[in-house]
Amino acid sequence: MSVTLHTDLGDLKIEVFCESVPKTAENFLALCASSRYDSTPFHRNVAGFMVQGGDPTGKGKGGESIWGGTFEDEVRPALRHNARGIVSMANRGAGTNGSQFFVTYAATPHLDGKNTVFGRVLEGSDTTLDAMEAVEVDKKHRPIQAFGIKSVTIHANPLAG
Repeated sequence: MSVTLHTDLGDLKIEVFCESVPKTAENFLALCASSRYDSTPFHRNVAGFMVQGGDPTGKGKGGESIWGGTFEDEVRPALRHNARGIVSMANRGAGTNGSQFFVTYAATPHLDGKNTVFGRVLEGSDTTLDAMEAVEVDKKHRPIQAFGIKSVTIHANPLAG
């Protein structure tokens, strides 16, 4: 499966690893299908590290899973934060996944074993991610000029248009 996040700065097409991390994939795809990510901001942006979104409050403190509350990690040794464009669940520690996620700007191996990798960017890593990474931020890494997800398109085939 794949999705396209239509953002204010361009599109990000993401392959979702449904077979490797089924519960995380179900949560993310159901949130996409229910429009829960529509009109949500990317609230944290750290050049050279990652951009984070998925919190309906826009403050980085909220965002429940489709089951209400949080759910357990699905960390897989084969799925690593080893490149630009890795998509992973944001959390506050083990077993605290909700709706927030992040996309890496670079390899972040210190997150391996701590955050569930559930996808990778197929298209937009050299355009949209570049534009996101260039956005000016304040001292708390909040974008000065807000940008976010306008809408999401779900594709059955990760290579489909």
